[in-house]
Amino acid sequence: MSDLIWRTDSAYDFPLLVKNMLATPLVDDPEQEIVYRGELRFTYRQFRERVGRLAAALLYLGVGPGDTVAVMDWDTHRFLECFYAVPMIGAVLHTVNLRLSPEQLVYTIGHAEDDILLINADLLPLLEHIKGRIDTVKQFVLMSDDGLPATSLEFAGEYEELLAASAPMTEFPDFDENTRATTFYSTGTTGLPKGVYFSHRQLVLHSLAALATISSAAQGRLCREDVYMPLTPMFHVHAWGIPYIATMIGVKQVYPGRYIPEVLLRLLATEGVTFSHCVPSILNMLVSDPGAAHVDLSGWKVLIGGAPLSKTVALKALARGIDVSVGYGLSEAAPVLAITNLTADQLDLPLAEQAELRIRTGTPIALVDMKVVDERGREVPSDDRTVGEIVVRAPWLTQGYYKDHANSERLWEGGWLHTQDIACRNAAGSVRITDRAKDIVKVGGEWLSSLELEDILSSHPAVAEAAVIGRPDDKWGEVPLGLVVVKANHEVSEKDLLAHVRSFITAGVLPREAIVTVVRFVATIDRTGVGKTDKIALRDKYLG
Repeated sequence: MSDLIWRTDSAYDFPLLVKNMLATPLVDDPEQEIVYRGELRFTYRQFRERVGRLAAALLYLGVGPGDTVAVMDWDTHRFLECFYAVPMIGAVLHTVNLRLSPEQLVYTIGHAEDDILLINADLLPLLEHIKGRIDTVKQFVLMSDDGLPATSLEFAGEYEELLAASAPMTEFPDFDENTRATTFYSTGTTGLPKGVYFSHRQLVLHSLAALATISSAAQGRLCREDVYMPLTPMFHVHAWGIPYIATMIGVKQVYPGRYIPEVLLRLLATEGVTFSHCVPSILNMLVSDPGAAHVDLSGWKVLIGGAPLSKTVALKALARGIDVSVGYGLSEAAPVLAITNLTADQLDLPLAEQAELRIRTGTPIALVDMKVVDERGREVPSDDRTVGEIVVRAPWLTQGYYKDHANSERLWEGGWLHTQDIACRNAAGSVRITDRAKDIVKVGGEWLSSLELEDILSSHPAVAEAAVIGRPDDKWGEVPLGLVVVKANHEVSEKDLLAHVRSFITAGVLPREAIVTVVRFVATIDRTGVGKTDKIALRDKYLG
């Protein structure tokens, strides 16, 4: 044994396993609540028992180490139980993206080699449509709030009945912390969905690093006194990993099921929710909903990610007393890499100045090594102007795409994970994303940020939302095409909006290349299943 490595032979080598994130709340506050839609309530003690029963039921159905358990569900207490029970028996949890097309669902279920599938009764029509093309799944389990609906599918059992018939496991095995725990699929601009995967060790480290950063912030802080409700689908990157954090520290948790504005607003009011996370469109939907006028949103802490937060939406939230901040990450990073938090001095600034700071991409969380580099891999100056690609290293990044060597090598070229996000960095280390590499509009060879132009268009008082894509042009190579949704009972012309854009060019906020912007009025902006602007669909629709 090296003189630099010394350990007692009988010492316990504590593995970083998902099961160990359940220990603290059961000791410190086992009577804390987990709530589903305000209709069902469980203590953490009961939750741990239900996790044990689910684990026993899965073992009874033949699930063993290395098998893959797929889940198709909304944000429910059952999904949270799967977050723990499945990996705790050494199996792999596949959180199925409900927003994929039927063809993509068939591909991802087959590619992940799912052995058993747990499905919410609401989603049975979707499964009925593809059931003849699913080859690997041997058994189905129904998860229902209202009994067995009419279906041609045969089930191995109903979730609650299986739990009731199973004696709860009280002890879970130790195994290698590098064992794969979860898999899900990320859609890109081209090709088939890519499977990303994470080990027990990676999930634990991501939870600890994110918690260390969020819990020590001057604002937007998550602590044991909070009431947590996710507004990011649990099938999307483990709901950003926050359910693991919330459970580990034992906060009250509220799960809303399917996202229905009136239900979300009711739960915010009746359950005293103080911490959530979502994409900007969800936040905008809630603060703009007529029902929100009667709900006190002050003190609600909301972490925004998945898409850029515009200054307009940030100010609307701040005006309601919402403590809004931005998080940054990607599916391949489990996902959190950076968070924006203001200092105590910055919290004294006027709201307009605060909003400028709150919508930045932020600074890296604990254990993240982040650089902004040019095309040769050299770090760009920290002048908040010079742009490059964000590349990262952290102990929880996916080690590749599942069964996809070529794309994995491209992801990790040079030993750094390439995010394809274009950004700049200031002297304080705060990063500001200017665009995705694929969404930059190149006007006459110069880069124009689609995100900045979207923010400018959205700031017009008659505009509800906007998206910008590059349209091919013989003279300029590309010109920015602004797709604009006008607010109800408002009128605005293309001439008005172009004058609005020119005013920001004159002020030096936008580069002069934005002068060639073209505007088209549309009824809606296409979005992905997790609320991001779907620029692939927009290009197909408006560029042919």
